[in-house]
Amino acid sequence: MDNLGYESSDKNIAQAEESLTIEQAIANLQHEELGRRYYAAWWLGRFRVNEPAAVDALILALKDESDRTEEGGYPLRRNAARALGKLGDKRAVLALIECLDCSDVYVREAATQALEQLGDERCISGLMNLLEGGVAVAQRVPGKPYLVQPYDAILEALGALKATVAIPLVQPFIEHPIPKVQYAALRALYQLTGDNSYGERLIEALKGNDLTLRRTALMDLGAIGYLPAAKAIAQTLAENSLKLIALKGILEHQFIDSADFRLSESAIEVMELMDSLL
Repeated sequence: MDNLGYESSDKNIAQAEESLTIEQAIANLQHEELGRRYYAAWWLGRFRVNEPAAVDALILALKDESDRTEEGGYPLRRNAARALGKLGDKRAVLALIECLDCSDVYVREAATQALEQLGDERCISGLMNLLEGGVAVAQRVPGKPYLVQPYDAILEALGALKATVAIPLVQPFIEHPIPKVQYAALRALYQLTGDNSYGERLIEALKGNDLTLRRTALMDLGAIGYLPAAKAIAQTLAENSLKLIALKGILEHQFIDSADFRLSESAIEVMELMDSLL
C-alpha cells in the first residue's frame, strides 16, 4: 500500500515513549493536547491493553472531531481503529463498520484492517459496498497519490473472512492496473476458492523487477500459506528476513491443516528452507 499513498503512520511518533500507566493512557484519550490523545491510542494498541475501559475509550475516539488535518483527515480515529484491531474485542465491530463510511480514506483503511483482525462476518456487506463500481471506479483521487478506496486492504479482508459471497466482486480486480491491488485480489481469491492458479500467479510475481512488488508477493504467499511457493520464496531476490516471515506463514498453515500437529514431510522441507536462510 505504500506506493498508493496510504500511510504507515499518520505522524511520526516524535514523542519519546513516555512511561504511562493504563489509567493514564485511557485518560489521555481525552487530553486537551491532541498529540497526547494520538499517542495514547497508539500506546494502548502497542501494549495490547485489552481492558473494557480502554476499549470503550477507543470506540469513543472513533467519533473524534477535534484532531483534524488540514485536508480533513482524522489522525486520532485512525490510531484508535488500529488499536481496536489489535485488542480483539468484538464490541468494537459495529463502530468500526460505521468507520467504513468515513470521509478519510486512511480511517477506512485502518477500520478495514481492524475488522479483518477481529474476524467478524458482520462487516462483510460493508466491505463489499466499498467495491461498488468495480475496477472502472477504482482510480486515483485527482491530485492525490491514493485510490478512492483502500482496495488492497478491502480485498485482503474479504479473503481472510472467507467471504465467498464476494467472489464476483473480487474477481475483476485481478486485472487492476496497479500490481499491489492485483496481488491482493489473487490472495483473496485463493483463500476463497482454493484454486492454485491464483497462487501460481503470485509465484510469478516473485520474478518481477520491482523489489517492493516482490516483497508484497512474498507477504501475500505467506499469508495464504501457499505451500508450492516455498522454494520460490527461498530463492526470491529479497531480504532473508522477509523470506523467513513468508515461510513461517506457510509453515504455520501446515500445522493448522494437520489434525494431529505432526510434522509432515512438507513442513520439514519448509523448515529446512528456513534454516538455509539463517
